[in-house]
Amino acid sequence: MTPVSTGAGELDRPLTVVPPGERGATRIADRVVAKIASQAAHEAIGKLPPDAGSPHATVAVHHQVAHVRVQIELDYPCDIGDRCRRVRRRVVERVGTLVGMQVPEVVVQVERLHLVAARGAAQGRTR
Repeated sequence: MTPVSTGAGELDRPLTVVPPGERGATRIADRVVAKIASQAAHEAIGKLPPDAGSPHATVAVHHQVAHVRVQIELDYPCDIGDRCRRVRRRVVERVGTLVGMQVPEVVVQVERLHLVAARGAAQGRTR
């Protein structure tokens, strides 16, 4: 038969309290933050033409502050400025919420515009 510990001896010694600054830290890799930023940009853009590439982000993190650059492709015609604003807002929101980092800067670079054929032209009509 195996003896069962009551745990009483374990409580006899005092607990050691380590100050917060000496406990260590959780470090989130830049590539993880970049993936979150890419996904957030994708959410902000919405549906893209079939030949468009997914958004790609690069991130530089220093002391819990992330500087983000996102490359996107958009359909055209569209309000490019508004779409870029939505991407910036969404990236700041998602990175802040999911990893607790500040994002003072999101550079949105439009790599390519995909011309969306007019509805009438797509059906072979001239007028």
